[in-house]
Amino acid sequence: MSEASLIETIHSPADLRQLSRAQLKQLAREVRASVLDNVSRTGGHLSSNLGTVELTIALHVVFDTPGDRLVWDVGHQTYPHKILTGRRERMPTLRQLGGISGFPRRDESAYDTFGTAHSSTSISAALGMALAARQKGEDRKAVAIIGDGAMTAGMAFEALNNAGVERDARLLVVLNDNDMSISPPVGALNRYLAQLMSGHFYAAAKNVGKTMLGPVPPLFELAKRLEQQAKGMVVPATLFEKFGFNYIGPIDGHDLDSLIPTLENIRDLMEQKAGPQFLHVVTKKGQGYKLAEADPVAYHGPGKFDPAVGLVKPATPPKQTFTQVFGQWLCDMAGHDQRLVGITPAMREGSGMVEFHKRFPDRYYDVGIAEQHAVTFAAGLACEGLKPVVAIYSTFLQRAYDQLIHDVAIQNLPVVFALDRAGLVGADGATHAGNYDIAYLRCIPNVSLACPADERECRQLLSTAFGQDHPVAVRYPRGAGVGAQPLGDLSALPFGKGELRREGQRIAILAFGTLLYPALEAAERLDATVANMRWAKPLDTELLLQIAARHEVLVTVEEGAIMGGAGSAVLEALAAAGVSRPVLQLGLPDQFIEHGDPARLLALQGLDAAGIESSIRQRFDAERPSAPALKLVP
Repeated sequence: MSEASLIETIHSPADLRQLSRAQLKQLAREVRASVLDNVSRTGGHLSSNLGTVELTIALHVVFDTPGDRLVWDVGHQTYPHKILTGRRERMPTLRQLGGISGFPRRDESAYDTFGTAHSSTSISAALGMALAARQKGEDRKAVAIIGDGAMTAGMAFEALNNAGVERDARLLVVLNDNDMSISPPVGALNRYLAQLMSGHFYAAAKNVGKTMLGPVPPLFELAKRLEQQAKGMVVPATLFEKFGFNYIGPIDGHDLDSLIPTLENIRDLMEQKAGPQFLHVVTKKGQGYKLAEADPVAYHGPGKFDPAVGLVKPATPPKQTFTQVFGQWLCDMAGHDQRLVGITPAMREGSGMVEFHKRFPDRYYDVGIAEQHAVTFAAGLACEGLKPVVAIYSTFLQRAYDQLIHDVAIQNLPVVFALDRAGLVGADGATHAGNYDIAYLRCIPNVSLACPADERECRQLLSTAFGQDHPVAVRYPRGAGVGAQPLGDLSALPFGKGELRREGQRIAILAFGTLLYPALEAAERLDATVANMRWAKPLDTELLLQIAARHEVLVTVEEGAIMGGAGSAVLEALAAAGVSRPVLQLGLPDQFIEHGDPARLLALQGLDAAGIESSIRQRFDAERPSAPALKLVP
């Protein structure tokens, strides 16, 4: 069998189990090459997937998947898993409209046992599956593969705490440790110790020791301490064993000759209901591709590139992104105001804080993947007179909703939330879309929400938010806007005030955020008025009522959920003022929107210029001659 053809014979994990160890190693090389080839064509997560090839093969060889459940965490390390579970031929559609997801999806494959894209959920889900099997009398196992920083989240430790008391749960937690600064050595000695510690002899010896020495407490305690010290010389076992897990490792996550026997031993322990197991494997991000090994951050989620050349800077500099606008503003405002501190939950690069970290290291806090802690930590800083800026993706602030209400809003603390990735995010799909922040923030007392239309307004509204003495969020999308050059100063825009951008007839479009520009384009063809509302809360009711008095119908446009969104705020304000007008709400529907090109997704939702125009004409028959403005209803 030629090396080029081996991967083509794998249609399911059952095929893996027919291969020799040498063939599995060959397959690992082919899978790694397939991941690199496909990601270079579609874009996607590269470094983390190159690092999980051997681990994925070993898990599918040893465990009877999909009967045995594999739960992957964070979920962006599952490309090898997809290739080996019947989706190799669909990999060229990865993250494309109508193609397969970049994350596990239950509706995509029986091998994707749990949808994971936000971090640190795997242990909870796998424990639920293990205990469900116990309750139903089913003989199957559950494995949580957690890594890429996901163990820093409190939820992971909550799950460990729960799992540790379930002594008969057939649960394995695999810590995929791809932190290259790990200190314990990985090699033949650790391989031998890991296999020995996972084997029957070691487990039996521990049990015999407990039986023999149990009646003599001093001797039993001495033996216990000696065991812990011996293990502590080579493994960081104590923490996880205190949770009630049998800790094994660390072992080389790229060595199939170590992984497979160790997992086989652990599988046998699970069959004996020997308690929850914990395997610590060490992998390298970018393994097998030198450029990604050297710079795993740059190759974490690249776009399309030539693998032979690697990532190259474009000949013409791209437009400045909203994230970059925020990063520059953060540095400038920090230089102006010593009270500013910046906080990120493990998204320094993604949130544009690299330069801030470099220039103001004593005022920069990366709290790990711990969004709840990030928000309450900010509240504590604000209580002492500092001005925290929490840089967080819209989709991740959802994870700290109680802290936002209980710890920030009720106490009315001046915390600024820089909400990156608001609206549709494209290839990452529904799990990462920031569609709900207007709705979930607007209902919280004391919280204000700004929606900048372009890069210049983003910088100015961040300054406005920072100048307030209560919590304010500023939402902005991924990528670049229309290219409006930000001003060099720290000037602010008026709080809670919008502006009239175009005067027209009969129809008025109220735009929130970056959809102002397609709304203006549609308005040219409709001869409609356009307002840049800027604030979803507080709503500029003065401007709204002025517009309502001079127009027959109103249209609200937002890149957010229609239900409870900015359009709902307009309807509420009109009702409160006793004003009756037909209102067309344009935004994102009550459904999860799949992955794809962002511009294409917006067009499919009718939120490009053509779609806005079409919806207005269909609803209000815009071709009809202009009618006199309606009077306010008393």
